[in-house]
Amino acid sequence: MAVRSDTFPQVQATQYSRIRSKLKNGDVLLCSGEGLFSNMIQQATGSIWSHVGFILRLDDVDRVMLLESVEPIGVRTIRLSKYLTGYDEKGKTPYKGGLVILRHKGFDNIVDSQKLKELIRYAVECFGHPYDKDEIVKIAARILASKIPFTQKQKRKIKPDKEFICSEYVARCYEEVGVNVQWNKLGFIAPNDFVKDHNFELVTVLKSK
Repeated sequence: MAVRSDTFPQVQATQYSRIRSKLKNGDVLLCSGEGLFSNMIQQATGSIWSHVGFILRLDDVDRVMLLESVEPIGVRTIRLSKYLTGYDEKGKTPYKGGLVILRHKGFDNIVDSQKLKELIRYAVECFGHPYDKDEIVKIAARILASKIPFTQKQKRKIKPDKEFICSEYVARCYEEVGVNVQWNKLGFIAPNDFVKDHNFELVTVLKSK
């Protein structure tokens, strides 16, 4: 099932306990948040989607982890279940917003056991990298630049840098193992671009808006 940029999927949410065993390495958690920073991303990109991370299974210790770059912490990993049970600092309130799982159709064919190790190695090496708040402003500026005839000199000042927002972190981890997500023609990748990529399909809704 395809996911849209402007509306949350109108399908019944699945209990995490029922879908947990079916989640795969590389699956993407896509969020439609309700907080102030989420709203900034949504406004900047013209979609309802505000955050992405990707799943890593640690079956030897019975854990399903989410690797992500999140404001204000930066690149980190947490248990995926925290989004459903206790996402706030006190660990008592679920994530405020909708949650869906997407899967890249070709991931299993491209990423063998060796490439999975390479993916994990790169992803872990990025832990602690700060979240780039300024990148959201730059994204909004690049969208504006596509509608206003700036000079080339002005456009060069708003090109993307090397720091991560959530979607850039996931995309670059994927790129390390040959799984490519198409970057926006304006020179960035946002959560909504995972929706636009026809290689991703909906696995389940975890939490409805």
